[in-house]
Amino acid sequence: MQKNYDGHLVTDVNHQLPIKNGAGVDDDRARLLLSAERSRVENLLDAVKGDGESDRTAANQHGDMSDSSELLVSEGTDDAVADALTRRLAAIERAEQRLAAGTYGRSISSGESISDERLEADPAAELTFDEAQNL
Repeated sequence: MQKNYDGHLVTDVNHQLPIKNGAGVDDDRARLLLSAERSRVENLLDAVKGDGESDRTAANQHGDMSDSSELLVSEGTDDAVADALTRRLAAIERAEQRLAAGTYGRSISSGESISDERLEADPAAELTFDEAQNL
């Protein structure tokens, strides 16, 4: 195990074992990638929520109005990032459900196999590369 820049323990997922083997998806590798991605997103979400609370507190304090407006813009940005991270966590949860159901690694649209490279880059991928490009 390694520590990230915040000192949190992270799993080394960079060793290149294939997600799929001849018999289908390597469940252990998929679980490892999904777990690492969940931890990464949860840590980012915690940091963004903390920043948003700081911005709200500072914006409500008395002082220069221009400072308050900058903090409100920052607060809005933090909220947008938090929403995106929350959607990412939902995608990870859906991927974990597909793994449990035995459909992980297959497109939710066509049922076609999603490439190992795509799953390595995005373990929560729901579509093949071509399908995602055509959205």
